[in-house]
Amino acid sequence: MKLILRNQKNITRFIRKTSFISIVILIIFVLVASNEITNHKVAITAKPLQECLSNNSLSCIDISKNTILKPFIPDPKLNAQQRFLSAIARKLSTIPQPGTYEYTLLRSYGAVFVNPDIGIKLPQKDIFANEQETQEFQATLKMGHIDGTNDCFLQKPAADALNKARVQQQIPLKSGYGSGDCTRTFNTNLKFWNKYANNQVLTKVQQGKETKILGLVAPPGTSQHLWGLAIDLRVGGKEQRKALNQNGWFQTVENDVPHWTYVGLSEENLPLFGFKKQAIRGTIYWMTPL
Repeated sequence: MKLILRNQKNITRFIRKTSFISIVILIIFVLVASNEITNHKVAITAKPLQECLSNNSLSCIDISKNTILKPFIPDPKLNAQQRFLSAIARKLSTIPQPGTYEYTLLRSYGAVFVNPDIGIKLPQKDIFANEQETQEFQATLKMGHIDGTNDCFLQKPAADALNKARVQQQIPLKSGYGSGDCTRTFNTNLKFWNKYANNQVLTKVQQGKETKILGLVAPPGTSQHLWGLAIDLRVGGKEQRKALNQNGWFQTVENDVPHWTYVGLSEENLPLFGFKKQAIRGTIYWMTPL
């Protein structure tokens, strides 16, 4: 009888040990499986997010909907020029060297390269060589129509911002309704250049010996109008300027009074990006610090 009881106790002890070991193994299996599933999900999410961010792709908009991204603000410890360059370095693959023709153009027309609007597209250089190169870039743009005009188009975020300003205030185009005030072709840019300058002047600009002409007309292949981010307007009142400024539009090309650039920043943020406010003959310009 004692032997039977001893055997029953041993069996009970064995069953308990076996059950305990089985439960431990099951818990370990569940934890490992859960960890692998979590890692797999993170990997699936992280890979396309990393790729789209590194490629500066618009697909990031959909992937990162649940991610709160702070807008880029340059380091305030940097000087104005450094802040500006740190901002445009996010958009330009190569920053031109001081003293070069490209750097001269960047100083006069480079304000758009700080634009934080993810809906716009910027060229990877500040000079288009010919009509074909210009058309290839413009073919990639998503354009928007300027309300109340015949054939005036800009990149859609720029067009939307301008349309909002024109709802607030009556702001006519310089020529009235023409496309020449808006996005231009390379040939139109060339036509304007030949109207006010020539090849000899271009050579001087390329050598850094002449820069005043840049406030009157842009050299062939360099106009902000080619990028769909500039427009010529007839603006005379403070309320018109205020409406444009509130919607990210500013005068950034010295002495080119009708010319407005879509910078996409608020006026109070312009100094944070290195822009310098300068009044010239009653017109407020926001100049690059180069």
